[in-house]
Amino acid sequence: MTIPFFDGHNDTLLKLMEAKGDRATLFIEGMPEVDIDLPRAKAAGMAGGFFAMFPPPLKDTVATTPNYSKGELPPELGLADAQASTMAMMGCALQIERAGGMAICRSAAEIDAAGESGTLAAVLHIEGAEAIDTDFNALEVLYAAGLRSIGLVWSRANTYASGVPFRFPSDAEIGPGLSDAGKALVRSCNGMGVMIDLSHLNAAGFRDVAAISDKPLVATHSNVHAICAHSRNLMAWQLAAIAESGGIVGVNYATGFLRPDGQWLKNTEIEIMVRHVDALVAALGEDGVALGSDFDGAMLPAPIGDVTGVPKLLQALLDKGYGDELVRKIAMDNWRNMIARTIG
Repeated sequence: MTIPFFDGHNDTLLKLMEAKGDRATLFIEGMPEVDIDLPRAKAAGMAGGFFAMFPPPLKDTVATTPNYSKGELPPELGLADAQASTMAMMGCALQIERAGGMAICRSAAEIDAAGESGTLAAVLHIEGAEAIDTDFNALEVLYAAGLRSIGLVWSRANTYASGVPFRFPSDAEIGPGLSDAGKALVRSCNGMGVMIDLSHLNAAGFRDVAAISDKPLVATHSNVHAICAHSRNLMAWQLAAIAESGGIVGVNYATGFLRPDGQWLKNTEIEIMVRHVDALVAALGEDGVALGSDFDGAMLPAPIGDVTGVPKLLQALLDKGYGDELVRKIAMDNWRNMIARTIG
C-alpha cells in the first residue's frame, strides 16, 4: 500500500519558471527535466508539499560562485529583481492551480480537502525574503495570493538576516543576527499565520527567531550536524531549541548535507538518510520529524532519484523497525499538524 507523503521543500517552481512552453501543461502532463511533476507525484503517493519560490542570483553577476570555504556569500539581490522572479514563480503556481494540477492551500483544512478530492496540495513558500519591502506591502500582496511560509534567507545576506555559506566542515556561527526589520518581519508573520523557516539561517539569526517567535520553530529542509558537519545542518543546541518549542525538522535529501564526508556524490545510500531520521527522532520525538527533500534544488542520492524514490525511503524506515503509525507521521501527519499550529 502506498503511504501518502507531504514534502517540506522543493524548488520545482524555479525549474518551471525557467522552462519554455506552457508551464502548467508541462507540470500536469509530465516534464522529465524536473524532479516533481504531477504524474510522478501521484504515482509516488505525494499528497502535497511546500512549493518554494527562490529568487535566484543574477546570472550576469560576477560573484555568483563565491569562495564558500572562506565564508563568502553570494551578493545581495535587489528588491526589483527578487520581486520579478518571485512573482513569475507564483504565477506558475497559480496557472497550474487554474488548470487543475494543484490546489494552493492556506490552512490544514484546505490540505485535508485537497486530499479528499485527490488534488495535489501546495503550500506556497518563499526561500529568501528579498522580494518583501520593509513596509511589508509585498507581504500583504503575497499573502493574499496564498503565501503561507517564509524562509528569511537563502545562503546569502539580505535586509532581514544572513544565511550560511555552503561550507564543510563548518557550523552556522557565521555572521550577524536579525536586523530590526527582520525582527519586525518575524512578528508580522506570527500575527498573520505565516510560518517561519529556519533552514539556511545562521546561528545568530536562529537565536533571534527563537527569542522573538511565539510559534514552534521549524526547519523545513535541514539535517543533523553531528552526522554531517555542514554549515547548513543543525547543531545539538538548535535541535534542543526546536524540541523545546514543539517544532519540526524536515530531513533534507541533498547528498552533501547527508554524508559524513560532506561530499556531493550521487552514489549515496538511503541508509545514511535513515541515520539522520534516527537522530532527529531521538532529538525531537516522533512528532518532530518530517520530510524536506530539496527536490529540484540539490544533488540527490541515486536510489531516490526523483519524487518516485520517496517510497524507498519510507520502506527503509519500515524495514528498520519503524512502525506504520510512525512512518505515516514522518511522511505526512507531522507536517499537516504543524501547518495547523503555525498557519491555521
